[in-house]
Amino acid sequence: MATIKAKSAQEFVPIQEIRDGIVIMKDGTLKAILMTSSVNFALKSADEQEAIIMQYQNFLNSLDFSVQIFLQSRKLNINSYLDLLRDAEKNQTNELLKIQTREYIEFVKNFVESSNIMTKNFYVVVGYQPPLFKSAKGALDSLLGSVMPNKSAAFERISDENFEEYKTQLWQRVDTVSQGLIRTGIRLAPLNTEELIELYYDLFNPGELEKGKAPEMGGAK
Repeated sequence: MATIKAKSAQEFVPIQEIRDGIVIMKDGTLKAILMTSSVNFALKSADEQEAIIMQYQNFLNSLDFSVQIFLQSRKLNINSYLDLLRDAEKNQTNELLKIQTREYIEFVKNFVESSNIMTKNFYVVVGYQPPLFKSAKGALDSLLGSVMPNKSAAFERISDENFEEYKTQLWQRVDTVSQGLIRTGIRLAPLNTEELIELYYDLFNPGELEKGKAPEMGGAK
């Protein structure tokens, strides 16, 4: 009876490496991910809503490449905030304020647990596929790639010279996306290498809560 060799977890991860704020997939595709703010469309006036729709339509019409809008939803984690309040309680010399702080901690903790509050993060994924690597990819695979690695995919590391050339092409697309979405009132921040690792780790380990800080809007490079 033939023995089936178990595959390592890394074989199921379509990422070859992450460097300089760019995700390099095993098929050679380069991806940049922008974290975006949201717009409360319902609170806008009719004229503002129409202007946003028109600007978004213009943005879509200006693209000659594919992008993906990705939403991440997860339960709100306030442990770090509660720890901060507990430290404040310990350092409080006024007994009345100490009691009020303790009661406030319990209120916030119970409220969040009973309400099951969710946080939502919005991302735009911009990709660039070098001419050397040509493969048909569906919209569903644009963020994570194929679940099963493609045997025919290129696994060799992109040379530094080619990487700089491809990176320039990718960031030109990122600039186009940024300029188009800014006109709709959305702010964007490209994720750096550390933030990309954190994001993908959370995607591949959905059972573990994220504890890292979100990037500052409009200031990340």
